[in-house]
Amino acid sequence: MNYADIHRLYQLPLFELLKQSRAAHEAHWPEREVQLCTLLSIKTGGCSEDCGYCAQSARYTTGVTAEKLMAKEDVMEKARAAKANGSTRFCMGAAWKGVREGTEKFEQVLGIVRDVSTLGMEVCVTLGELGSAEAVKLKQAGVTAYNHNIDTSPEHYPNVVTTHTFDDRLRTIRHAQDAGMSVCCGGILGLGEGTEDRLRMLEVLSSFNPQPESVPINILMPIKGTPMEENSSVDVFDLVRLIAIARIAMPRTKVRLSAGRYSLSREGQALCYYAGANSIFYGEKLLTTANPRANEDLQLLRELGLVPQSPNPALTAPEATRDQPLSPCCAS
Repeated sequence: MNYADIHRLYQLPLFELLKQSRAAHEAHWPEREVQLCTLLSIKTGGCSEDCGYCAQSARYTTGVTAEKLMAKEDVMEKARAAKANGSTRFCMGAAWKGVREGTEKFEQVLGIVRDVSTLGMEVCVTLGELGSAEAVKLKQAGVTAYNHNIDTSPEHYPNVVTTHTFDDRLRTIRHAQDAGMSVCCGGILGLGEGTEDRLRMLEVLSSFNPQPESVPINILMPIKGTPMEENSSVDVFDLVRLIAIARIAMPRTKVRLSAGRYSLSREGQALCYYAGANSIFYGEKLLTTANPRANEDLQLLRELGLVPQSPNPALTAPEATRDQPLSPCCAS
């Protein structure tokens, strides 16, 4: 969807926008299901990147200490617990700039993925930058989806990160899609961006071919010690508008209510579900920040008449539209 169309949606009265997003949601997701995902940091802290929002950067003093890659047995224990708790997708994140074929850490990750993939859950990883060879190896090991957010608009991105470029992000996404993995790709609200940046972010995401299998919409949780510790909070109606537009622009994509959900009221979360969110990170902790308790989430879903989605470990990646260009490997 182009920027002009996205901007027109944004200008609609909120209830009219919700009417349209609800119609798109019901047309493509009539089952009233919400995907429950668990996110585990398998390698925390010590990252060389300078992402201005991140507690795991080695450049900032945030109280997060650098740790080694978790042992496979410990990851499997967490994965089994996530499955027992109702999660259908297990996401593993590592605080690295990227991974390279043939290195010890990459081989260890491949071993972890192979074992987790035997549990009957969808397997997602976020490991930083990927080349084409690494993407193929991850797909072969059993990765269902690769998470690599674009964070914000191409124009605002240099104000958030300087150690890599927006084009680098797009290149990794293209490699993941070429390898046959689904792409989990979204952004963060509250990075000092303007409304135009938020809408440009949705324009870029919706222009991917194929579109992302899932789009996490995160709210910045300001971390003391990072350059963005004093950033202003995000208004819940701004969040709802972005979710609604994402649902209209990417009707077959799961829209994930992600980081920052801890700060939302039950009523705010309900409005996000109504606008088109149908996936959440589930469990008491994300990578380094708090999350609502699992029992609270399940209670809210019951009250809203929603049900957890069944696992689909054989999930196939969305197919590209033949008459449109593929997702870019660099910014246009």
